[in-house]
Amino acid sequence: MDIARCLTTVDLLCTREFPAEYGRTDVGPGGPGWLAAALQISRDFWEDDGTAWEKTVVQYEADRDGLSERLADRWGPPHVISLASVLERSMEGEDISEPWDWLAQHVPDVHLWRHPDTARWVALGVSQWDRELPFELLALATETDPP
Repeated sequence: MDIARCLTTVDLLCTREFPAEYGRTDVGPGGPGWLAAALQISRDFWEDDGTAWEKTVVQYEADRDGLSERLADRWGPPHVISLASVLERSMEGEDISEPWDWLAQHVPDVHLWRHPDTARWVALGVSQWDRELPFELLALATETDPP
């Protein structure tokens, strides 16, 4: 993982203007009040016997934790928050504010900070849609408080 590039992207998410409408930007998905980026994407696991998948999940969590340590040096320790209840509430039909509904559908938990200079929330999480699909290390910045 190129930690300097990841930190630069997080800084960009903290300062860039949010899109006016939901859609893709040059860094990733976003919408009114939020912007996300895939900092790192693994290969897929269609031809894997499980060995590479296990190594990759450990590596992506370690990469998230390493980046989290660097951000903690700037902003203090993160809040580590499960998004399981947010996902469950969304699936039961509750209207969950974006980007939290989107994020809960991608990651099980996040490392979360309140950026001291911009008042944006910054979240890091590891996403994988299905066991055969790639992992993504996601970063997100939003003005919307967590649910």
